[in-house]
Amino acid sequence: MPEAATPIALSSPPASTVAAVSPVTRRPRGLGPHALLAISWAAPLILLVAWESFARLGALSPQVLPAPSKVFATALKLIEQGRLISDLGASLLRAVAGFLIGGGIGFGLGTLVGFSRLAEALFDRSVQMVRAVPFLAALPLVIVWFGVDEGGKVFLVSLGVMFPIYINTVLGIRQVDPKLVELGRVSGLSSWTLIRRIILPGALPSILAGVRYALAVAWLALVIAETIATNSGIGSLAMDAREFLQTDVIVLTIVIYAGIGVASDAIARALERRLLAWHPNYAKGAR
Repeated sequence: MPEAATPIALSSPPASTVAAVSPVTRRPRGLGPHALLAISWAAPLILLVAWESFARLGALSPQVLPAPSKVFATALKLIEQGRLISDLGASLLRAVAGFLIGGGIGFGLGTLVGFSRLAEALFDRSVQMVRAVPFLAALPLVIVWFGVDEGGKVFLVSLGVMFPIYINTVLGIRQVDPKLVELGRVSGLSSWTLIRRIILPGALPSILAGVRYALAVAWLALVIAETIATNSGIGSLAMDAREFLQTDVIVLTIVIYAGIGVASDAIARALERRLLAWHPNYAKGAR
């Protein structure tokens, strides 16, 4: 009689192996969140100190690249004159209006195309064709349509914002695990509940990635939009400075755009942490 087969003992993989293949980015040992924050700001601060040092030593001409201290003094002067705050407010208003309009259209159209192959056949090819048109190529037509009023500037920002949110919304909906959808149907969930509880939360990481990218595109579109004849906004401030060769003002506008970009990205990250607290890759301590 043949001997009974000896069962093979199943053992779990070593902890080191599990950690190596974990999809979650882990924090280096011994470094807390405050240390990581300090490291992330170290490179910009070193660059700033080097910039100031080279300018003071005369290696950088003030007409080419003024020192950060000179740029800061220029900012204080413009604030005292009341120009910087009003121009910044005008640019922020255009960016917010364009983002809300373009983001709403992109999300709505992306949701429709993500759920319906018929909607994809109707809209997607046209959207992709318009997306390939550069901002500068569309600028003359925008001037013909809207003139030099605020509508043209908001339109360009909306146009730029719409595409990242549209594409990432479609991608997020299409990438939801079909097994989860089937499980929801078997559990008796209605179509609306299925969309609200399973599909949209599953697509949310991709949608929020589109929001982060759209925030950067919004400022790029705004810079181009404010080159249209205008007497307010950060772009207008830069154009006036170019006419009078005020390099310090031009550098200041670049720094303002960079600062707003960092602030908007930080807001988007905070939104991710709040809305995706249930997701293991976004949970507290996962990064």
